[in-house]
Amino acid sequence: MLKTLSKICCIIVLVCCVKIAAAQVTLTNPILTGFYPDPSIVKVGVDYYSVHSTFSYFPGLPIMHSRDLKNWKQIGNVINRPSQMEFMGERMTRGLFAPAITYYKGTYYVTCTDIDNDGNFVVTSKNPAGPYSDPVKIPQVKGIDPSIYFDEATDKAYIIYNSDAPDKKPLYSGHRTIRMYEFDYQNLKVVGEEKQLVNGGVDLSKKPVWIEGSHILKRNDWYILYAAEGGTSVNHSQVALRSKDIWGPYVPFEGNPVLTQRGLPADRPNPITSAGHAQFIEGPDGNWYSIFLAVRPYEGDYYNTGREMFIAPLTWVNDWPMIEHGEKAIEYKYKTNIKEVKQKGVLPQNGNFAYTMTFDKGLDLSMLFLRTVDSSSFKTSKNGLTLKLKPETISENGNPSFVGKRQQHLTSSAETEVVFSPKTTNEKAGLVIFQDERHYYFAAKSKNADGKDVIQLFKSKDKTTELVTEEILATSAAKLNFKIQSAGALYSFHYSTDGKKWHILKDQIDGKFLSTKVANSFIGCTYGLYATSLGEKSENSASFKFLKYSGNDAVLK
Repeated sequence: MLKTLSKICCIIVLVCCVKIAAAQVTLTNPILTGFYPDPSIVKVGVDYYSVHSTFSYFPGLPIMHSRDLKNWKQIGNVINRPSQMEFMGERMTRGLFAPAITYYKGTYYVTCTDIDNDGNFVVTSKNPAGPYSDPVKIPQVKGIDPSIYFDEATDKAYIIYNSDAPDKKPLYSGHRTIRMYEFDYQNLKVVGEEKQLVNGGVDLSKKPVWIEGSHILKRNDWYILYAAEGGTSVNHSQVALRSKDIWGPYVPFEGNPVLTQRGLPADRPNPITSAGHAQFIEGPDGNWYSIFLAVRPYEGDYYNTGREMFIAPLTWVNDWPMIEHGEKAIEYKYKTNIKEVKQKGVLPQNGNFAYTMTFDKGLDLSMLFLRTVDSSSFKTSKNGLTLKLKPETISENGNPSFVGKRQQHLTSSAETEVVFSPKTTNEKAGLVIFQDERHYYFAAKSKNADGKDVIQLFKSKDKTTELVTEEILATSAAKLNFKIQSAGALYSFHYSTDGKKWHILKDQIDGKFLSTKVANSFIGCTYGLYATSLGEKSENSASFKFLKYSGNDAVLK
């Protein structure tokens, strides 16, 4: 009898072990590849929702959903109507900075900063996917990166944000403060007086810069205030302070920073740098994690994929948070006991992947316009995406005929088939790799001065372009394929007249020109379908059959 019970127990233990092993998920960094900066995350029941900066792209602030922190699906955009907001006349690196998402009593709240126009605002929705309300401005909140903290014990809310130095008299460049108002969450307005919570950062004597991206959470009897410090480049970090009172005083953690990659060897293989702007969240397995932005440079501080969303385990020690012991190198993979929950109908977001987007059912939620959407300038059908040729160009601060998709890997490829018959030298359509108005390459079909169909490659220069190379087409067929390949700092451009045999238009051209560092911007590159008539009116159009994307970074295998 004892032997039988022993065997049964062994079988039960074995089955349990098998179940645990089967449930184990490996999180691959970045968990959102490509230009998904300034992440903010909220947990509602078993669901996780994140939101991200989009600057002057439209629609703005994508809402991503997951149940396992691995598989993410875009379910909406917070700013999806021009009546809410548009960014005409603004540079691409301006617009919407650092949103934050929270949830309380059945309502989702997203706060954000429209850096050049509306300032700080809040929108709400009962559904995390939206639609979200029109923005409600919060003019008393002077600064950036607002977030709302709800204190369930008191049914009160507070809005915390980055602001000026005391009396607007900075002691040094980058001297900022963290301040807070009580917030009337039912009427969406501040209450009472503003109070300064943090001056400069953890240690004012060391001249800390750009304390920002602040959040508050409650753990046991402590209010934990945590924020980014050091700027968003290689000196980026995350610091923590705490208090027994929501209004402070807040005492810094002696173990700060709780996260940074500064100080690590610059020549380490496959570096992850610039980590910070974090938010802490309890995972599906009951363990804590931090999501944060970081970058993957291909050389020095050069990267084209923008600031991406990463994750790392978080441990609590005496009610202080610590992420990878502060200065340990962030891993590309973390094994967890989280049970995987895959989602249907979703584009892949992390690791290496490939997909083909057709447009017979409309545009995917992840596709981007410049500054606003002009529904009269495009249509989708079984024939693909048709773009009207508009006079506007991507060198200007308007709304050209452009639809883009993020570059999500250092080693990547984008391909499209376009049906287009240019009538003049001004009419051009094709595929672009776009960083901003001053930094892009455009492979186009057009006509030359002799009226012959040509393939052209342009490089942006100031507010216009310069011709890199041109080839006369041997065929007058309207259909043509374009392909752009990236390999870190090098980009190659190809075309095909039959969709099978590829011809090199230009091989291994300078990609550092497209980097965030050279552009001095906050955004990453996008592959764009683009058609223009260069300042002239046109009745012509170009139809794009598909957009194929593939990414294959060795470190993500």
